[in-house]
Amino acid sequence: MSEGIEKIVIVGGGTTGWMAAASLSRYVKDKNITVTLIESPSINTVGVGEATIPNIVSFNRNLGIDEVELIKATQATFKLGIEFEGWHQKDTRFFHPFADYGMKVDNVEFHHYINKLNSEGYSLDLQDYSFACVLAKQGNFAQPHPNPTNPMADYSYAYHLDAALYGKFLTDFSVKQGVEHILANVDKVHLNKESGFIESVELDDGRCIFGDLFIDCSGFKGLLIEGAMGIGLDDLSQWLPCNSAVAVQTELAGRPLPYTRAIAKEAGWQWQIPLQHRMGNGYIYSSEFSDKQAAEDSLLASVQGQTINDVRHFTFPLGRREKTWHKNCFSLGLAGGFLEPLESLGISLIQTALAKLLTFFPDKSFNEADIAEVNRLHSTELDRIVDFLAMHYKLTKRDDTEFWRYCQQMKISDTLAHKIEVFKSQGHIVMHDHESFEEASWLSMYHGFKVVPQRYDVRIKNLDSKMIEQKLMQMRNSIYGAAEQAMSHQAFIEKHCRAKSDL
Repeated sequence: MSEGIEKIVIVGGGTTGWMAAASLSRYVKDKNITVTLIESPSINTVGVGEATIPNIVSFNRNLGIDEVELIKATQATFKLGIEFEGWHQKDTRFFHPFADYGMKVDNVEFHHYINKLNSEGYSLDLQDYSFACVLAKQGNFAQPHPNPTNPMADYSYAYHLDAALYGKFLTDFSVKQGVEHILANVDKVHLNKESGFIESVELDDGRCIFGDLFIDCSGFKGLLIEGAMGIGLDDLSQWLPCNSAVAVQTELAGRPLPYTRAIAKEAGWQWQIPLQHRMGNGYIYSSEFSDKQAAEDSLLASVQGQTINDVRHFTFPLGRREKTWHKNCFSLGLAGGFLEPLESLGISLIQTALAKLLTFFPDKSFNEADIAEVNRLHSTELDRIVDFLAMHYKLTKRDDTEFWRYCQQMKISDTLAHKIEVFKSQGHIVMHDHESFEEASWLSMYHGFKVVPQRYDVRIKNLDSKMIEQKLMQMRNSIYGAAEQAMSHQAFIEKHCRAKSDL
């Protein structure tokens, strides 16, 4: 039997590095394994991705982190989903909630009942049957009951948080858990000449840090996975059109909304992410259809409140590592590649990659079959995500700019094309293994982009439409009544988790 891992070395800090440190420090507790994190004192993290999806709640809970303490420390607000403005056509909007719509009746998916009535001349809005959608519309928030008695009351939430403060919070947490924190730059990476494995990293102060397993959290440059081991990126630009961004923070104007706004613009889209103390703003765009100055001008013309920091510009490679795990090097976060933050997946992809690593945690033999399986699972997960993101662009009906006209004509995968065609036929939602987004999320997109099925489930063809309408009206009234009883998002924060003003 091969020897067990004794030393884990994480290169890079920020949210990615400290999430890895926090997770691994908990995993190695009571094991004879040390965790060392090397963080450059001279590199600023990207730090613009401040919206999350619901699995961050379970991630922090599994670490034993108190939710209220976390929210106060990171100036967080709550997130029920994302509102998409101007994506289908210029003056349209729809909501993507962290929740299902209605509930199955006689084993038939709820949206088929909506489709049946609307095909007969009714005018029903699917979003009226999601508690999270209605809460968001009213600007209210309530935490879901852990054991809801009604399926319609089952929904999830995530956070908008200050990424820098979250990294600091996890730094303190991880160091208390025994993680060694070294502030230094990595000058050289030493490989074993025979095996090609990383043996050590040499720091700018002359020290050599040896390890068995190395986690690359060094950002876009991929200091270990690419710089030392030569693992490049698979280009994804044919599926995802936006490759640049400009970001700025502003004072909070008005009360924070319990959702992220994704606002379609001339050559891409703008995010608005409300924290307790400020607003995060950014414009993700295609450099083929806009230049840096035009993008900056467009962003600054549309933000609310005074700017509180300098505008920052980014370009990013749209791609993923050919292998996320190679020999004894595991890449995380931006070192593993980049998918634009259209559905707030940056932190989630760190979590899911860490979960795969822990499931297949190696010993010093670094079994090649295990590594290949992790790479297969990660690649499949990203394929499904790329499809979901590409759909946001492909289904647009906007033709007012060259960018949106391009999106209508852009190439999509055969997998995505098949999904769309099956839904167009009779409203069935095709799902594959390792999907990051559930059926309700795909339904949100089809509904928001007005993809209307030609037929509906034949099992409800002969049901009385008036009876269905009455039941749906009761359901809608129940949802709206419950949402109206909830606190406003601002009032909920003030009562339960208001951050200290000096943070």
